[in-house]
Amino acid sequence: MLFILLVNAMYKVLGISLILICTLGCVKKEASQVMEKIDHVRLTIVYDNNPYDKELTTSWGFSCLVESEDRTILFDTGGDAATLINNISKLKIDIGKIDTIVLSHIHGDHVGGVSGILEKNPNLTIYLLSSFPESFKEGIKRYGCNTVEIHEETEINDYIMSTGELGTWIKEQSLLLSTDKGIVVVTGCAHPGVVNIVKKAKEITGGDIYLVIGGFHLGGETRGEIGSIIEELKDLGVEKIAPCHCSGDLARSMFKEAFGNNYIEAGVGAVIEI
Repeated sequence: MLFILLVNAMYKVLGISLILICTLGCVKKEASQVMEKIDHVRLTIVYDNNPYDKELTTSWGFSCLVESEDRTILFDTGGDAATLINNISKLKIDIGKIDTIVLSHIHGDHVGGVSGILEKNPNLTIYLLSSFPESFKEGIKRYGCNTVEIHEETEINDYIMSTGELGTWIKEQSLLLSTDKGIVVVTGCAHPGVVNIVKKAKEITGGDIYLVIGGFHLGGETRGEIGSIIEELKDLGVEKIAPCHCSGDLARSMFKEAFGNNYIEAGVGAVIEI
């Protein structure tokens, strides 16, 4: 009799556990649908190795300023502070208005300019990966800024999210913006694969992908490999595309041919209004 009572009690516990698991799963699924949408966002590429604005300096690396009504985010900081600050100055951008920095991954061509920004404006929040070296984290904290370590997908505000750490060998986060036209995905180098990043974006937001912009890490890839990636992105419903930084000339030309009017020329100084 005691055995039967114990078994019954165990099933009741398991039953409650299963209900909780189901409920948590449902909550997570519903959460992917509740991002607010903004009707305007401005993206300015302030550091890139591809030319666009002849008044600006090109150099290997990437940085993109994301401006919305109540948030100014610098996504990545390029390879060096001097070039970054010079370009920002020529674009008449007020560094003091930057309230957030998001660092996609630890490579120098994406974090190299961060000290230059923090020297001029330490009163901001930096979202970096939990896998970053402790020495880098400690160096950042010395400026007195607030730091947030990212591992899993993270809400930055009601309409901006990080994908969380993706990839294995080189871990990387991408930025997701929820707009009236769909989700905007900003990538650093797309080391985890641009297709995988877009899939993750769709999974955690539940939205259609309006634009993917940034480095796609396709330099040196074959025409066949790039063609397959283009088809996968189209199958995922990506509407507009703006490859730059490490995407490679061949990939950029193939994306331009494949996306036609939905291809956006991206390089240092390019401004995209959504």
